[in-house]
Amino acid sequence: MTTPLLSAEIGKTLLDIVVADITKLEVGAIVNAANRSLLGGGGVDGAIHRAAGPDLLAECEMLGGCETGSAKITRGYRLKARHVIHAVGPVWHGGAADEEALLGSCYRTALDLAVAHRLVSIAYPAISTGIYRFPADLAARIAVGTVASEVASAPRGIERVVFCCFSSDSAEHHKIAFAELGLV
Repeated sequence: MTTPLLSAEIGKTLLDIVVADITKLEVGAIVNAANRSLLGGGGVDGAIHRAAGPDLLAECEMLGGCETGSAKITRGYRLKARHVIHAVGPVWHGGAADEEALLGSCYRTALDLAVAHRLVSIAYPAISTGIYRFPADLAARIAVGTVASEVASAPRGIERVVFCCFSSDSAEHHKIAFAELGLV
């Protein structure tokens, strides 16, 4: 596993920030920053589909898509992760279209699916910060704040949450969010 840049504990849950390729992580589930069709796309979505192989697409075709702010779970196939949780983040429209609540819902729903499937670890990318243009600093605060709040309010059996960043800039936004929340 990639060495965390920063870690914090909330109860029995370890929160880590790493810069890594999410498709290489050995966790119960990796979260895919998916589009509403769940049929693959660019960025992390395309990378996950390529790494998992064609069986992932075949399973996703059976799911009938997914609404923005929600998530669905599949097997991981060729990935090291046992499952993929496909979370559909919002496209940024300047903040007037409930984007913050929808993004928080992605993180919450993915965590709920991990718990429902008795997984002990989950890794999130920076959902909606690529072609969906969600401001990376705000997205990191929502991601870390939502997950921290969820694991603090109700212990759920999740032992490890990884914020898997695609760049050092993304990781820096997450580190700042940890600091703002008093996690470090």
